[in-house]
Amino acid sequence: MTTAHTTELRTFTKLEPVRGDLIDVYAEVRAPLLHLPNYAVTAFGERLDRHGAEPGFAAVLAYAGGHPVGYVYGNRIERGDRYWQRTAPEPAQEYTSRPAVALKEIGLRPAWRKTGTAQRMHDAFLATRLEPYVTLMVNPAAGEGKVHALYRSWRYQDIGQSRPSPASPVLTVMIRATRM
Repeated sequence: MTTAHTTELRTFTKLEPVRGDLIDVYAEVRAPLLHLPNYAVTAFGERLDRHGAEPGFAAVLAYAGGHPVGYVYGNRIERGDRYWQRTAPEPAQEYTSRPAVALKEIGLRPAWRKTGTAQRMHDAFLATRLEPYVTLMVNPAAGEGKVHALYRSWRYQDIGQSRPSPASPVLTVMIRATRM
């Protein structure tokens, strides 16, 4: 089994230098779902380009032997952002009164799962953030519920649901403090 100790984490604040790496990892991570419109590589590329142009964009990628094996990326969201507008019930003002960071995607190649790499990327991403809260959306069916449970083990709490697009499944919105 591969270990997390053989990965190098790199942080980026511009999309262009790592766009190809993100798409390559995404295509392998989501391979079983790529036939669904919301998960198609082209749909991901469009979302990625939009997110990469938004304020506060950052990405942390894990590399092994110079090859990308995983990523996490997100950006800052403000009160009134469409992220919050699509969340039901309306999130508590505690979460929306100040900017928050929205963790938009985490992806890790299958051979690197259960190595601690996902949490290392996640924690490295949060280490540079100034926002008091981090939020994410998860498909509760992902990994037969294991992904949702993983986020709970990282101290995220469910606060609502969202359906970001007509092609998207209903997602669970989760939140936690950036510093634990």
